[in-house]
Amino acid sequence: MLKVEKPQDLLQHVGKELGPSEWLTVTQEMIDKFADATGDHQWIHVDVERAKKEMPGGKTIAHGYLTLSLLPRLIPQLLKVQKRSRGINYGSNKIRFTNTVPAGSRVRLKQTIKNVEDVEGNGVRITSEMVIEVEGQERPALVAEVLGIQYA
Repeated sequence: MLKVEKPQDLLQHVGKELGPSEWLTVTQEMIDKFADATGDHQWIHVDVERAKKEMPGGKTIAHGYLTLSLLPRLIPQLLKVQKRSRGINYGSNKIRFTNTVPAGSRVRLKQTIKNVEDVEGNGVRITSEMVIEVEGQERPALVAEVLGIQYA
């Protein structure tokens, strides 16, 4: 884990790869709750019996956006800014869902800090490449360039 005192200290870590995080199991319960929250109940995500018959590997798969939504859960294992007042999501430049996450799979995160720039209000905007890997798979499930702002 990278620990820095204040957000501006991240300027010294551009190019650094962080991680990987601990493994996290993506359960069918998580998938079902995400389907309920988003209204995306496509059978490939929620119909376990049909998936047994029709899906490669015989399992449902997590929503791509569920995989993306795991970032706030996994990032704190990789990066800690000790003295910050708040952090916000700023957006994404590019998101690719490059592999599926079958129910019951374990995933983990690697983060590379690509850019850090000062922003008004005593903060920094951090651009990071996020890669979520699936245990036992060569291709990652997610490759995304995301931006966040942390304020001192």
